[in-house]
Amino acid sequence: MTAAFAPITALLLSVALLLMGNGLQGTLLPVRANSEAFSGIEIGILGSSYFLGFMAGCLYGPRLIRRAGHIRAFTALVAIASCVVLVHALFLNPVLWWVLRATTGLCFAVLFMIIESWLNEKSTNDTRGLIFSLYTIINLTVITIGQLMLGLAKPEDFPLFLLASILVSLAAVPIALTRAEAPAPVQSVSIRLLHLYRLSPVGVVGCLVAGLATGPIWALGPIFAQSNGANTWGVAIFMSIVVIAGAVGQWPLGRLSDKMDRRRVIIGAASGSAIAGIVLVAWSPSWGISLLALVFLFGLFTFPLYGLCVAHTNDHVEPDGYVEAASGLLLVLAIGAVIGPIATSVLTRFFGPDALFAVTASVQLCLAAFALHRMGQRAPAPEEEHVTFVESLNMAQTVSTVDPTADTDEPDDGRPDDGRPGQGPV
Repeated sequence: MTAAFAPITALLLSVALLLMGNGLQGTLLPVRANSEAFSGIEIGILGSSYFLGFMAGCLYGPRLIRRAGHIRAFTALVAIASCVVLVHALFLNPVLWWVLRATTGLCFAVLFMIIESWLNEKSTNDTRGLIFSLYTIINLTVITIGQLMLGLAKPEDFPLFLLASILVSLAAVPIALTRAEAPAPVQSVSIRLLHLYRLSPVGVVGCLVAGLATGPIWALGPIFAQSNGANTWGVAIFMSIVVIAGAVGQWPLGRLSDKMDRRRVIIGAASGSAIAGIVLVAWSPSWGISLLALVFLFGLFTFPLYGLCVAHTNDHVEPDGYVEAASGLLLVLAIGAVIGPIATSVLTRFFGPDALFAVTASVQLCLAAFALHRMGQRAPAPEEEHVTFVESLNMAQTVSTVDPTADTDEPDDGRPDDGRPGQGPV
């Protein structure tokens, strides 16, 4: 076990620092924007901007990595992301913040591409599950810690921005000093969304709904918590509970879907998320245990949906199409996460903060109804053809972690890797 982790120790340390800083700024920015009297729509666009930049990073990232190499690209993007955090604190202009947030999204998309392709290459079929399980645990732990750091100082002051910048900057140190060999270049693949929809309508629609539901939570969740009486620590706890709940729901729902028609589990998860959202809207509980319990249920059912839909799609895809399918689903997820915060922020302007969960409940009910309809149109994939469910906790999931058969020990034809372009993560 020690031998499996030795080549990636520096990489995992960089991941921890990077995600801790990202977790802090992801919660800090909406809270600070709200305190600076940004409108709800401006805050919604702020959230969408991150995912718009993320989409650009997914498309441009392979070219950048091939040109600069993994280590140089990583250190350069970390430097940019670190500077961007500080610029937020210097200029309180909504339009500039949108540009900065899009830049952050682009940087982190490529950074995660580097990290996960590196992890994938340093693992084997025997160790990949263990390595990515540890990676997932680190994601959960450090994002939660980063969000809880929001309570260390006032969001209106400079120290929290400085702390986020320091954490992101330090992430470059382990990678810059590592003696481990960098992986092969990341390659681009074609994305055919219509073809993907024909293969798995429920998978594509489900990933779109996952983006429509989770994007607004990242962007407007802190504002919802504040409107219900949460102080700064309360906002940090609120967002941490969402992340923890999403992690808790991954394994049981994923393993259940491995044993039955995944569409049944997708319907159940979407319905559970919708019910939690409806109760939050109808009851409108003030800040306290009841509110946090309902938010926990929401996260429990909402965040595993992306992984469920990816697995369902892969059940209908030939093995040589896994990478293209995963790339397309990631793009669909990001599209939903771009649309969701803007649309939700418009509705909150007219109907108040509760519109956040009204939107998520509505799209989840639509997904449940669509999946139920599709069950009458198409037989389920045989259980023996199910691919293994892969947990995914964050919006920065890249292809290396959603290709269930990925193995980079050697290319498919058995010949040594010649380093020439081929298929790989988007």
